[in-house]
Amino acid sequence: MNHKIYKTQGVCSKQIEFDYEDGRVYNVKFLGGCPGNLKAISKLVDGAKMEDVVKILEGNTCGNRPTSCADQLTKAFKEVL
Repeated sequence: MNHKIYKTQGVCSKQIEFDYEDGRVYNVKFLGGCPGNLKAISKLVDGAKMEDVVKILEGNTCGNRPTSCADQLTKAFKEVL
């Protein structure tokens, strides 16, 4: 199992950590941000194919920001893919 730490940009969360193996993601943890929403995202993507998550969440925005924590997660996944 591999581990990734990603420093976010332009969002409330400061960092995303996750494990991955064979294109699937596990144990996603956000540092900072909206805890309830980010815990839900972590549960929803656990065991999912990273490419599928990217297709669904890429480009998601938060308020007037051009990105979101979910979008930042896709950027982290794309670095791995």
